[in-house]
Amino acid sequence: MPATHFRIHHRDPHSHARLALLETPHGPVQTPAFIPVGTQASVKSLAPDEVLALGGEIVLCNTYHLYLRPGADLIATFGGLHGFMAWDRPIITDSGGFQVFSLGFGIEHGVGKIAAMFPGESQPKPSPGGRLTRIDEEGVTFISHIDGSRHVLTPEKSVAVQQQLGADVILAFDECTSPLSSYEYTREAMHRTHRWALRSLQAARGSTSPRQGLFGIVQGGEYRDLREESARFIGGLPFEGLAIGGSLGKSKCDMHRVLDWTVPLLPDERPRHLLGIGDPDDFFECIPRGIDLFDCVAPTRLARHGGLYTPDGRLNIRNAAYRLDTRPIQDGCDCFTCQRFTRGYLRHLFVAEELLAYRLATLHNLRFIVRLVEQIRAALRQGTFAAFRYAFLHRYVAARKGA
Repeated sequence: MPATHFRIHHRDPHSHARLALLETPHGPVQTPAFIPVGTQASVKSLAPDEVLALGGEIVLCNTYHLYLRPGADLIATFGGLHGFMAWDRPIITDSGGFQVFSLGFGIEHGVGKIAAMFPGESQPKPSPGGRLTRIDEEGVTFISHIDGSRHVLTPEKSVAVQQQLGADVILAFDECTSPLSSYEYTREAMHRTHRWALRSLQAARGSTSPRQGLFGIVQGGEYRDLREESARFIGGLPFEGLAIGGSLGKSKCDMHRVLDWTVPLLPDERPRHLLGIGDPDDFFECIPRGIDLFDCVAPTRLARHGGLYTPDGRLNIRNAAYRLDTRPIQDGCDCFTCQRFTRGYLRHLFVAEELLAYRLATLHNLRFIVRLVEQIRAALRQGTFAAFRYAFLHRYVAARKGA
């Protein structure tokens, strides 16, 4: 019996969007869905019941960080992540592959999922410190960012750690490439990812741990032939779901092309997860292309720096213009923050560096994103997606351009 089950119950007649239910050992997830990121077994500044109250049905935790601290053995003694972090709903863990990238080419090329993710839209800033990883056929040797200790992460090790963490869905170990990597290196890394995918599947099959849904990851960078080859290879393996990772090009237009090449070649009956993407406008471009799941640290990271989502684009609450502003962040927003506090008060909290600022901003940003995806699901169900998409983007993108 598979650990997860994906059941499609509605298809948009005008696009590749679909409404479905991803059933897991810890409950169902309605898709399309945005997954809040709890990197170190915590959605930063929020308690689990707050994440649930704002509409979060699933969280993503970070294998690399939890392996280094506090350690998978310790977490296993608490009954896995569900017991450790007191979250009784679905959890997905990444494989550590993105941290391989961020400690390697991410440092060398100055790119990441948030900062300079698309080099054509911002200026990468390479680090003078150099990369902290070495990749070979066996796996990745890396230096801990915590204490400088040396570690080796292999497909087998990644699966074993994720099984100790006890997530409902785990990811195969992969090599995430940089948007500045050459075609030759991207092809080499893709084929290595394919071999690691086979090893991840074998490791999962040979384990005595409870069954978990294992997702494979499509790589291939910004190159059409590689993306198509990877989609066919990974899609042809017995994974319970499929993720799209790695470099998605040098701009969001490149990302859309990557999805146009990749998604049609993936098996229709399995869920598709676009790794590390989740800006408001991304949902309107990627869901119609057939993406079911998204995760991104942007809502929480922006919140910690005073960046707040509104239908009129992002605002920086630290600006002096909000000092005497008695309005909520967003008129009509049903989040805890907007129901009780003013922009002027939030600005004061940030200027005074009060910890409450981060919590209130995070509550709003995550509720904004989760509610937006809820509204997209409702629009798809009602056949009004095109009108909703036009109304939202006309307002949101226009405001961003005018900023």
